[in-house]
Amino acid sequence: MKSLSRMPGAPACLSVCVCIALFPQLAHAAERDLTRTLDTLVVTAAAPSSPLQWVTDPRVPRQPVPASDGADYLKTVPGFSAIRNGGTNGDPVLRGLSGSRLNILSNDGNLIGACPARMDNPLSYIAPETYDRLTVIKGPQSVRWGPGASAGTVRFERETPRFDSPGMELKASALGGSNNRNDQMLDASFGSTPGYVRVNGNRSESDDYRDGNGDVVPSRWRKWNADAAIGWTPDADTVLELSAGRGDAIARYAGRGMDGAAFKRDSYGLRFERDNLPGAWDKLQANLYYNNADHLMDNYTLRTPNPASSMPMASNVERRTTGGRVSSEWRWQDVAIVAGVDAQDSRHRSRNGMGRNTWRQSPWKRDADFSSQGLFSELTLGEGTAQRWIGGLRVDKAQAKDRRATTGMMNMPNPTAGQKRKENLGSGFLRYERDHGQAWTWYAGVGHSERMPDYWELFSANAGPAGSVNAFTGVKPEKTTQLDLGMQFRSEKLDAWVSAYAGRLQDYILFQYRSGGMMGSSTQARNVDARIAGAEAGLEWRPAQAWKLGSTLAYAWGENRSENRPLPQIPPLEGRFSAAYEQARWSAAALLRVVSRQSRVAQDEGNVVARDLGPSAGFATLSLNGAYRINDGLRASVGVDNLFDRAYAEHLNLAGSADFGFPADPVRINEPGRTFWLKLDYRY
Repeated sequence: MKSLSRMPGAPACLSVCVCIALFPQLAHAAERDLTRTLDTLVVTAAAPSSPLQWVTDPRVPRQPVPASDGADYLKTVPGFSAIRNGGTNGDPVLRGLSGSRLNILSNDGNLIGACPARMDNPLSYIAPETYDRLTVIKGPQSVRWGPGASAGTVRFERETPRFDSPGMELKASALGGSNNRNDQMLDASFGSTPGYVRVNGNRSESDDYRDGNGDVVPSRWRKWNADAAIGWTPDADTVLELSAGRGDAIARYAGRGMDGAAFKRDSYGLRFERDNLPGAWDKLQANLYYNNADHLMDNYTLRTPNPASSMPMASNVERRTTGGRVSSEWRWQDVAIVAGVDAQDSRHRSRNGMGRNTWRQSPWKRDADFSSQGLFSELTLGEGTAQRWIGGLRVDKAQAKDRRATTGMMNMPNPTAGQKRKENLGSGFLRYERDHGQAWTWYAGVGHSERMPDYWELFSANAGPAGSVNAFTGVKPEKTTQLDLGMQFRSEKLDAWVSAYAGRLQDYILFQYRSGGMMGSSTQARNVDARIAGAEAGLEWRPAQAWKLGSTLAYAWGENRSENRPLPQIPPLEGRFSAAYEQARWSAAALLRVVSRQSRVAQDEGNVVARDLGPSAGFATLSLNGAYRINDGLRASVGVDNLFDRAYAEHLNLAGSADFGFPADPVRINEPGRTFWLKLDYRY
């Protein structure tokens, strides 16, 4: 709780603002059209907006219980899963690929976590409900949004408020539920013709939950975020915006030897956009960003110190990332071109302490620097027609510098101190899309991505490949080549889609965990050749005016070709089946989630964020929800997750770990038992 006390008024102010926003006397301001249908609670993702791209509104209510972080929300998109820590801050996985293989952007800027064991992955700092749009691009099928996105790209975006006359827009919500779940959100915009001011924030907390057996799982959290932006909009085609934000959190973890005692975030941004430029020049976009993650881990703030530890201990890590991007778009009839440049600079430092709060007196030690500069272009032939060719190329120059003077618990001299690594990387894709009338669309594309090893792969491992000095010198860049195929059908009563992929990963970066021995646990990062394949499918059938039936399936497969064994942390086959009945003012729905057992495991091996714990059992859970629109501005929704109070655990799970995030005895974390929740949403 101590980390939150540094901002004494923020949570209380948010609560008061939301209560005011939801106060019944405001209801009269929204009495426009009570005949329209409610926004349906999200239980299975809608069909792709375009080939390999999903666009959704993260503010729409969803089930299971509304998400506390970005990874939790992404699980509604087929192909996504998360490596579980307990209650919050799961690490996202797309089609069995995780870590920096997934490029995550908020307002087109990168906020990179600092923990060597990814306790604070980028989505830990993102509150989905404070954003207007979530865009997911699967696979290496775009080069516009940064390097190394071999698994895909995730963009959380805020739209530009525009006002023709003085006015305001207000969105607010409040949530209560089992385990003392308690959330508030406020998003307010004020403006007129020349510009606007937008402020938003959220607060979310929960106590430890009980699993289906009634056992308490360490999982409580408390987090808040606050952001503000001021924009100049002299006309309908121009915006210049300056933004700033802060946040902090605490999180107790079930699968780690240390908890998150602070997740401090500082963010600043500047962006400019201009549309409808003269002639073929259509759009110009530019942005600059500064993001700083200051993360504290310890074993005493949120728990009794580990009896196996000699004393309380803490580790404070910080990652500062700055960058920018400039891009332009041109259009000539059915030909479109996007071209631009981007750059990023990142610095990592840390300090540790044995004993309570001794870390405050320890000096910061800067251990790693990263930088990259990229040039990209995408070309579309046949835009707006029934046949389209889309292709892109990207070239990146990446650099990493080892600033560690010593390494290891024994502070041995670092043989690569002061050394630099420089890599020239190339990426590209080509995709063909074809529409048949208004109903059918199919596509086929091939993409290639080259990824620089990230901080966790170069610096957190105790050893590199056999024969190398360390991971910094020995781990090679990862190269992914992937084929994507798919088809989509749309009609008045039925929407259906299917996508499939097959990829070859050269020099896939694999982590191997070794436990025991006189020196305790250790990790090794090395390269292997691998293959992945899988498919996702979904449909939505509307047999009658008020009824909607939906389902999605997702399957992933991976193989370590160098050693003829499965890749670790591949999620099992999962299906979601939903039924909803919707009227003008109320709706009711059910969600059945079925997950098969997973027997293809790489025991004792894992990737950068976790390891396989052995085969996992299948399970099924049933959830129910309902919603009622009190008036056009105020809506209430209620739900129960895991209706039959099943005791189950996800296959993707974090091993129990010793201090400072190194794995020890495997522990499979059970999911919450029966959970009730109630949410109010207000819009003005």
